[in-house]
Amino acid sequence: MGHREEQRPRDGVLSCTLDPPGRRAGDVPSVSEGPIACERREERGPFDIIGDVHGCYDELVELLGKLGYRLEQRQGAGPRAYPPPGRKAVFVGDLVDRGPDVAGVLELVMAMVEAGQALAVLGNHDYKLLRALRGRNVKIAHGLQHSLQQLGAQPAGFRAQVADFLAGLPTYYILDEGRLVVAHAGLKEELQGKASARARGFALFGETTGETDAYGLPVRLDWAQHYHGRALVVHGHVAVLEPRWVNNTIDIDTGCVFGGALTALRYPELELFQVPAHRTYYEPIRPLGPPVPMETQAEHA
Repeated sequence: MGHREEQRPRDGVLSCTLDPPGRRAGDVPSVSEGPIACERREERGPFDIIGDVHGCYDELVELLGKLGYRLEQRQGAGPRAYPPPGRKAVFVGDLVDRGPDVAGVLELVMAMVEAGQALAVLGNHDYKLLRALRGRNVKIAHGLQHSLQQLGAQPAGFRAQVADFLAGLPTYYILDEGRLVVAHAGLKEELQGKASARARGFALFGETTGETDAYGLPVRLDWAQHYHGRALVVHGHVAVLEPRWVNNTIDIDTGCVFGGALTALRYPELELFQVPAHRTYYEPIRPLGPPVPMETQAEHA
């Protein structure tokens, strides 16, 4: 299965994965506009939106249990999680890298998505892993080595399933009649509903100045400070010490893999659930915290 971001199927609706069949995973798609298949406005929830997991399988299982999901270990098959009646999990991306059980996380989430019990969007770490699995030349850094080592111990068939699964994930979802947007790194109001390369890039990587900080990482801009959209935007990507509400957005990446917590937001109730990390699995390169305020953008111009 290849990425299908710009493919226009017979019904004239654009999908919102990355590349059409025949294009190598990771090639930059062409820009086009139109209605997109990640618009699932008819799905109104209720949802349990789960932050960046990064291979923290035990914490994910614990959090799902706290949310009322019934976990079942199947003999000869992967685990399954059954949601409370009517509810559905939504994963904000970055299922992989850095943590101790990437394969277990993928197996569980893949089963939930296949069963219609969950939705998931692609994160930047998931995208890089996909590129590596598809034989692209990627830099092995920022925890990617952990995913490749763990998946290397799995059968080739499972690695192929993982690649197909990641290739089929959208870069964002619009849910509940447009009231809710879930994107890994967030999404500005003017990009919501767009199938452009800019919209997909923002959803995956957020907004940066093009410069690096003292830690050698991209300087990220705090787009949420100036967000005034009607849709609630739930995202992760930037690890923070506590869930961070800014205007009508919330960052629920609370750095579980860095020793923080795994967080879920119940929608529409807007109730937060957390499970503390069992330990620190990966030392952060820079301290956890919000991005650079937009007001400093001129300083980096």
